[in-house]
Amino acid sequence: MKRPNIPFIEAPTAENVSRAVAWLRSGSPIGLPTETVYGLAADAGSAEAVAKIFSTKGRPADHPLIVHVASAAAAKTWAATWPDAAEKLAAAFWPGPMTLIVKRANHVLDAVTGGQDTVGLRVPSHPVAQAVLQEFAVEGHANAGLAAPSANQFGHVSPTTAAHVATEFPDRLLMILDGGACEVGVESTIIDVSGDSVRILRPGRVRASEIERVLGVKLSDANGDVPRVSGALASHYAPRTQTLMLATPRLKMQLRAFRQAQVKQPMRCVITHSFDAEPAEHLRAIRLAADAETWEYELYALLRTLDEERYATLIIEAPPEAPEWDAVNDRVRRATQRDNEENTATE
Repeated sequence: MKRPNIPFIEAPTAENVSRAVAWLRSGSPIGLPTETVYGLAADAGSAEAVAKIFSTKGRPADHPLIVHVASAAAAKTWAATWPDAAEKLAAAFWPGPMTLIVKRANHVLDAVTGGQDTVGLRVPSHPVAQAVLQEFAVEGHANAGLAAPSANQFGHVSPTTAAHVATEFPDRLLMILDGGACEVGVESTIIDVSGDSVRILRPGRVRASEIERVLGVKLSDANGDVPRVSGALASHYAPRTQTLMLATPRLKMQLRAFRQAQVKQPMRCVITHSFDAEPAEHLRAIRLAADAETWEYELYALLRTLDEERYATLIIEAPPEAPEWDAVNDRVRRATQRDNEENTATE
């Protein structure tokens, strides 16, 4: 019986993992859980399969993809060179939420790298991702790997559950393996080791201080001529709802103005970390625990839920500037960039 063109979610049994690998072998993408976010995975060695990732997501063709492999040894087959920094970081943080940017091997497709001479490589730790990658490699060629950007429409909030993936592609026949809620909740730290210095190009759960401890050197600033990488656009990870980020003093002033307004107010939601916002008839207040890992774990799922509840505006208290909050600050800035610019322009 032919399936309708709708996504379907399957438990990650051994049988379903094998079915997922068969889908990948046929050139079809799948929804794949990782410890960071769910990925839209396809055979990184097949130009046709990679093209389906771009068409499914609506992703610009010059945006590079990250290749996911089962081990550091497998990652090396995708690299032209493997510098000492890559060796040290792989030993310390793989499997885990870290992507390394290295010089690409000759066989790596231009479609994967966005035409650049570098490629992003990651070894995920999620057991379902590992099961799929290991079986895919056993059944495939020597350079088996999966290109797997986040499983959402381009620019939207990344998915952290299988249900989120299904919501993103309601009219697409897509097999999604259910690996539960993602343990980390934000995308991997991207570290460029392709040049003379080591730079973080996207912050994540692997912190700068941990990288410096492993390497024994200070990281360089990510400026000048750097490789294009996933999630680097100014506006990204954005809900459909207008979403603003306000510094704490300004947010408190805005909340007072909302409460004192004499005219009927649209329904808004505010997310804070440092104080309890007083709720009102036209205002929902949510306070998350004031630690970075909680925000990383909860942010995307919360934004998705609030997006569905159709508030006029979501307002996020600007996160602390401490180094452990770098990933949260990065995602919140990108999620609110468009609307913050529009709000500033109209003031």
